[in-house]
Amino acid sequence: MRQAPTPLEYPASSSGAGAADRRLTAAGSPRSVVISPAVETWSLWPYIQLARVDHWFKSVFMVLGVVLALFYEPALFAPAAIVPLAIAVFATCIVASSNYVLNEMLDAATDRAHPTKRLRPAAAGLVRPSIAYAEWLLVGAAGLAIASAVNPMFAASASALWIMGVLYNVPPIRMKEWPYVDVLSESVNNALRLLLGWFALIPDRVPPVSLVIAYWMVGAFFMATKRLAEYRYIGNPAVAAAYRRSFRHYTEERLIVSIVFYATTCALFSGIFIVRYHLELILFVPAAAGVLAYYLRIGLQPDSPIQNPEKLYKERKFFAYITTTFVLFVLLMFTRVPALYDWFNVEPSRADPLWTVGAASPR
Repeated sequence: MRQAPTPLEYPASSSGAGAADRRLTAAGSPRSVVISPAVETWSLWPYIQLARVDHWFKSVFMVLGVVLALFYEPALFAPAAIVPLAIAVFATCIVASSNYVLNEMLDAATDRAHPTKRLRPAAAGLVRPSIAYAEWLLVGAAGLAIASAVNPMFAASASALWIMGVLYNVPPIRMKEWPYVDVLSESVNNALRLLLGWFALIPDRVPPVSLVIAYWMVGAFFMATKRLAEYRYIGNPAVAAAYRRSFRHYTEERLIVSIVFYATTCALFSGIFIVRYHLELILFVPAAAGVLAYYLRIGLQPDSPIQNPEKLYKERKFFAYITTTFVLFVLLMFTRVPALYDWFNVEPSRADPLWTVGAASPR
């Protein structure tokens, strides 16, 4: 049996202690206790934890691709589409789990320098590397095999999702260690999930590139906000750099500036899509901007839940708001408001709406 990882020191908690008291401290500092990761065991549960099934919710980002496909091909809105979509979502979840296994194994050493991630199975020494890497390959192969049963374009997108996991995690490339590239490469998965949702229903065409880029940039906004929340929670630049190499470059100021950049770029390409394809979505813009503002507000909280997005369900008001916003988006996607095209002097798109609000003005 291999030797247990080197113990790390973390601040001891006490009643009434503030967020700063819960942050990581240097070895030998006051109010610290030693926590030693456990040695590996033969339990199956740690290997299930490696797959992060609780992160499967991220496949919800496929929904935009599905809605977009139905916008262009309303005939696809039928019971016959349910089974292919279910298979597509399951395949995406399995491929993502393969990436999570690889991520946990290659991040184990640095996760031990994080206040909470040190408790993950690999960081805590609860898994055998040989078994975990076999799990990574087998789960990935299973996901890609299922994806190939959907259609070739979906399988290609699923393969791209898996390859991005390799590029993001595996040395010497290991994009997650490069400032800004870490955010941009991780958020590419957002755009890939849009493509997966689209290709699950329409395998012979590609969706509008403007929306794909906008979706990529909003993913970068979310990821940069997560980085900011992590950086603020750790509260010590040296310790943050030990946990994540990109934190050697990042500061709060640089992260906030990058967040503004990603939000602005998302707005630009979203505007291109709206004007070119569906002007009615201009009514959705204030609500969408509200989502970004609300998300950033949560990200600025002490010990923000955005560090672990799977726990965001606890932010009930945020979820109620984002659900309402999504319903508004879907309704507007399938609604025509002819007056808007006159006001903004824009040609209507060729896609047929489900509903028309008001009469079309003669041109």
